[in-house]
Amino acid sequence: MIFKILTLFPEMFEGVLNSSILKRAIGKDLIEVKLINIRDYTKDKYNRTDTPPVGGGAGLIMKCQPIIDALKANSTSSTHKILLSPRGTTYNQEKAKDLAKNYDDILILCGHYEGMDERVYPYFDEIISIGDYVLTGGEIPALVIIDSVSRLLDGVITKESIEEESFDNNLLEYPQYTEPYDFEGKKVPDILYSGNHKAISMWRKKQALNITKNNRPDLFEKINLTKSDKKLLNELEINETPKREKEAIEKGHKFIKDN
Repeated sequence: MIFKILTLFPEMFEGVLNSSILKRAIGKDLIEVKLINIRDYTKDKYNRTDTPPVGGGAGLIMKCQPIIDALKANSTSSTHKILLSPRGTTYNQEKAKDLAKNYDDILILCGHYEGMDERVYPYFDEIISIGDYVLTGGEIPALVIIDSVSRLLDGVITKESIEEESFDNNLLEYPQYTEPYDFEGKKVPDILYSGNHKAISMWRKKQALNITKNNRPDLFEKINLTKSDKKLLNELEINETPKREKEAIEKGHKFIKDN
């Protein structure tokens, strides 16, 4: 997949793209990120890409000519063109999956200053916002999209790492633990040492439901709860370890650490 980024500040991407998973993905030719400096396309005699708004007002507005010329020079009929703006649809995991599945060539425009000429909008296929807050520009949102989409592509990370994640089916992810067993009095739940994968899976589902209900009730309301889900939630309400967990822990007691 190729990401084409129209930006006034290409240097903002260098640190992230040269680190960690994205760096490896680029090195393995799984993704390509082409940074396109909008300033290279301006026809302004002073090399400007922005100007005060017609009719007066605060700040500067990005001019349409350099943006559209940069867009035309770096897109084809198959390029999916995204404009980052507060008026856009709020970005989420489903949109990341949609972009990863359906497009191989994505162009993203990073806004700056007080906005851009209104005549730019019709040239784009969709408008995206990453949230209801204000940033100094679109470079960070563009990186959010690159990162969230790239990790869903085959070979970028292991398939196991994305099989059960936060926001899948509107659920937040269950809690995870590492050694040591006891850290400052807080212990890893014994069920995770039981070796009973079915019991562990049900415990994790129960915890995921609980975390989502308590932390993101807006997501929890969207879940179509099954009979099994309701039973797991009832176990939480009565605050009692169910028989299957007790039996799994008892049978796997030799694996449970006591120090």
